[in-house]
Amino acid sequence: MNILVIHGPNLNLLGQREPGIYGEETFEKLNSDIMEKAASLGVGCEIYQSNHEGGIIDKLHEAIGKFDGVLINAGAYTHYSYAIMDAISAIKIPCIEVHISNVDSREEFRKISLIGPVCRATVSGFGRNSYLLAMDGLVGLLK
Repeated sequence: MNILVIHGPNLNLLGQREPGIYGEETFEKLNSDIMEKAASLGVGCEIYQSNHEGGIIDKLHEAIGKFDGVLINAGAYTHYSYAIMDAISAIKIPCIEVHISNVDSREEFRKISLIGPVCRATVSGFGRNSYLLAMDGLVGLLK
């Protein structure tokens, strides 16, 4: 089983960007934790980050036939990218929407997710553990 983890815009700045919301641990530490979690579950994992909408779409397309599931934190694209929503829908691979913060307790625009309806589930509000919980859920779903 192979899982693709996609990080969207600005997530590469974790540890520097708004630590009161996103924590002080680095992006590299988060990715290390994700890889350790995947290994503990006995699944392969690839991590991809892009600040560009087209890069995320291309990676979703490339997932066909290569990955069994996707964890995606599309960042701000969550709230306005119809193109990423269409790509998730088109690839027919189970996707889990992930957010570090509780988006429903933040600004109004963050309460609307375009990708949520085409994902199998959403995990948010658990800090960086949102990714690890989503990995558990996705692997369980795929077994």
